[in-house]
Amino acid sequence: MTKSDIDKGRKLFSQPCKFLLSAPTSEGFPASSLPEVAFIGRSNAGKSSLINALTHRKDLARTSNTPGRTQHIVFFDLGDRLMLADLPGYGHADAPRQEKERWNELVHHYLQTRPTLRCVCLLLDARHGILAKDLVMMQFLDRAACSYKLVLTKADQIHATEQGVKQTQTEAALGQHPAARPGVLITSSKKAEGIEELRAFLAGFAAEA
Repeated sequence: MTKSDIDKGRKLFSQPCKFLLSAPTSEGFPASSLPEVAFIGRSNAGKSSLINALTHRKDLARTSNTPGRTQHIVFFDLGDRLMLADLPGYGHADAPRQEKERWNELVHHYLQTRPTLRCVCLLLDARHGILAKDLVMMQFLDRAACSYKLVLTKADQIHATEQGVKQTQTEAALGQHPAARPGVLITSSKKAEGIEELRAFLAGFAAEA
């Protein structure tokens, strides 16, 4: 990643980012022509914390220690150049089965039909790497031909030497997944590790200023 890429990412994410709306159903999705990037991962994978770190905000996306707190698809407008979408987590959310099924249907409909969606950031807890439910999501994105980038989160919770091992192990799985983009980013929202690189990657999808 070049210095020019990093500079573009910094410039984009220096723009104001505002909460747009929270959509409980597909009818609530915003009508927008902006390119869009979505964030998804297991419940409590750190999606909201990562969005806050990217946008220099502490409370833009609501965070919680309770898995499954994000129940709608939440949209944010970054400087009228890029839309960010925070999707409900999958996995061990503490909710009734019927409610979980409704979330899954909403997310699947979004991923399969959203015309402005350019890429999905699929977040994986760096302590665990790809787990069974992550693999199910990767296979779904492959079948839907929905481009995605693997992003390891919570890197501060493992030793520096283990970070490289987890990154290499995760990258080794990419060849089996046609919709996955090359390379795996490793981040820590708490220590801002990998945030500049992720900003630079996302800037590649933004509309021209």
